[in-house]
Amino acid sequence: MTRVSVIGCGNMGGAFLKGLARAGGHHLMAIDLDSEALAAVEAHADETSNDTAAAADADVVVLAVKPDVAEAVLEGLDLSADQTLVTLAAGVSREFVAGRTDASVVRIMPNLAAETGDMAAAATTEGLTDEVRELLEDLGAFVEIDESLMDVSTAVNGSGPAFAFYIIDAMKTAGVEGGLDPEQAETLAAQTFKGAAETVLRDDRSVDELVDAVCSPNGTTIEGMEVLWDSDADEAVAEAVGAAERRSRELAEAFENA
Repeated sequence: MTRVSVIGCGNMGGAFLKGLARAGGHHLMAIDLDSEALAAVEAHADETSNDTAAAADADVVVLAVKPDVAEAVLEGLDLSADQTLVTLAAGVSREFVAGRTDASVVRIMPNLAAETGDMAAAATTEGLTDEVRELLEDLGAFVEIDESLMDVSTAVNGSGPAFAFYIIDAMKTAGVEGGLDPEQAETLAAQTFKGAAETVLRDDRSVDELVDAVCSPNGTTIEGMEVLWDSDADEAVAEAVGAAERRSRELAEAFENA
């Protein structure tokens, strides 16, 4: 059984811990100075602590704190070369973290769907171990990337859920305006996105081929797709991803220059 300590039990750290608890097979330690944050995850952890020194016995330590406190937390951690430190701190380079610990370091960019086992994550090839791969597989799907691609990953899978929520809400609103009950419309819109995503992941056909498969000639879908094809919807999504990527790069540069 892998012993995992999660330092920082806010939104992302909490989702990470809850997802591992859901998967089972891990001894989980939740660590946070905020008693309310610990209380929120207490039911999902085997142990809780407000002292980072409690991570000393872990096989894997997950650093899920805000970037501006990462250095201070690292200074208080005494980890050995036998341990692995997984950093989720956005904009904080692997090199920065590795220079402040004896542990093996891997940087990942997950998202909140870790809680339900539907996470999409990117992990730096450098520092990635089979032990960490197994943890990530318990939380969802992940890709291995060079760290130079972490900013665009942050935009696609880190910020991406918010973009998807926005589009789901737009479809829900259209359903409500057409007469559906809000709860019905939300269920239909969200489940449709979930099913479409699963189809993309499991089907051998390309996305364009899947679009064609839904678009019967002279049918309803093709009428709607004509509106989308004639719009700038794809450009707006690309611009949103691009803006998030630029901001990720700015934050990383500001942190390194601080």
